[in-house]
Amino acid sequence: MKKIGVFIFCCAIALTGCGYPPLNDESELPSDYTYLIGPGDSVQIFVWGYPEISTTATVRPDGKITTPLVNDVEAVGRTPYQLAREMEVILGEFVRDPQVAIIVGGFQGVFEQQVRVIQTGSGFGGGGGGGGFGGGGGGGGGFGGGSGGGGSGGQPQAFPYKTGMTLLDLMIQIGGLGIYSDGNRASIIREIDGEKKQFGLRIDDLLQEGDLSANVKIMPGDILIIPDSFF
Repeated sequence: MKKIGVFIFCCAIALTGCGYPPLNDESELPSDYTYLIGPGDSVQIFVWGYPEISTTATVRPDGKITTPLVNDVEAVGRTPYQLAREMEVILGEFVRDPQVAIIVGGFQGVFEQQVRVIQTGSGFGGGGGGGGFGGGGGGGGGFGGGSGGGGSGGQPQAFPYKTGMTLLDLMIQIGGLGIYSDGNRASIIREIDGEKKQFGLRIDDLLQEGDLSANVKIMPGDILIIPDSFF
């Protein structure tokens, strides 16, 4: 009788992740979404006609960058276009009619736009990612590149959001599931209309069965939670 009680208790725990409503694939990226510069981003500043003041700066943890003529410019939370326009105003005090273009490489993005992953217990494999966005005078842009590695189970990870990102893309970056992970009990926390909601995922079906209906879209700020299997 005691063994039966323990078995029922374990079953109840195992099913706790199954109570979330499934995440449909109807989510759409907000039409006004744009990449925001974050700490750790590499910012290339091109000043047309003035190569001596063109430079590359890394965004400091305090959110600021320093250039040859300008100290402590706030970069975090701005788009490349916004930062370029700000630099034009500041540099206008030193040179005539500066035209600035900004390219962001090795991007991390602001915390609010990153996709975070929590996998309890089991280890991840290696993962990779990187890239960049740019903006400057005349709406010009550019791309950069970078790479990242996987982490260990129980250690949260954060990945820059990429337009069009799917669950499969995220799993490739993570390096797959841990040995004891229960992918079909995974869930995702997403903010919808200012409210955080939790939805169930079917990662095992996606990775083991090739069920592409389980390959849902990932949105900026999503939190993916992957529990261990109890059996």
